[in-house]
Amino acid sequence: MAVLAEAGIDVVGENRAQDLEAKHAEYGDAFRWHFIGHLQSNKVKIVNRICELVHSLDSESSARRLEVPALVEVNLSDEPTKSGIAVGDLERFLATVANVRGLMTMPPAAADPEASRPYFRRLVDLAHTHGLHELSMGTSQDYRVAAEEGATLVRVGSILYAE
Repeated sequence: MAVLAEAGIDVVGENRAQDLEAKHAEYGDAFRWHFIGHLQSNKVKIVNRICELVHSLDSESSARRLEVPALVEVNLSDEPTKSGIAVGDLERFLATVANVRGLMTMPPAAADPEASRPYFRRLVDLAHTHGLHELSMGTSQDYRVAAEEGATLVRVGSILYAE
């Protein structure tokens, strides 16, 4: 984390509320903080206190407690092991939550980054349909494809921390 700050990185994401608290206690205002993991409603208080944006909103109970802007996570692959709102439920969900800036998705893991492209294109279409502008898509495995498709935020981690 110190190396990231020294390199001029100003926004970091964390996927666990406990780790977010610990890192924020150590690095505080060296970064602007985003929450990128599954948001449990009992962890929203921590996120509200530290973060400027949540990338992974997918429940009404968390949305009711959330005070910071969010991106709605959409499960485009219909994978039962992935979090996110089903495409068919997105319009209803968006009508019930406030302060949504955009959408996020996690395509299935694949060796070829091009396999993610159709998921990213679909998310872009959904965002345009609903008048949303922020797109969190792409990880260390496929961030270049995500950027080509219009990502405004990418979530890279292993590419930074790989040994």
